[in-house]
Amino acid sequence: MKKLLENTKLLLLFSLGLGLAPFLPEPHIWGKIKWIAGGALGMQAVDWFDFFLHGTPWMLLIISLSLKLKQRLSSSSQTV
Repeated sequence: MKKLLENTKLLLLFSLGLGLAPFLPEPHIWGKIKWIAGGALGMQAVDWFDFFLHGTPWMLLIISLSLKLKQRLSSSSQTV
């Protein structure tokens, strides 16, 4: 898992691919987020699974970028 989180380019590719597919008429994850923000009325278990399936690459990308930022900040504070 650590190697996956270190590979930000691959996570970005997953996010743009699986995270947004299908792309038309709007990115799938965006439609799910709007549905949840609207109260998630009528969402069934399969819709929640779909939300987590398409959202996982984005969450991993955010974690990866956060770790890289933390690493960069800690290394820059040690050199000062």
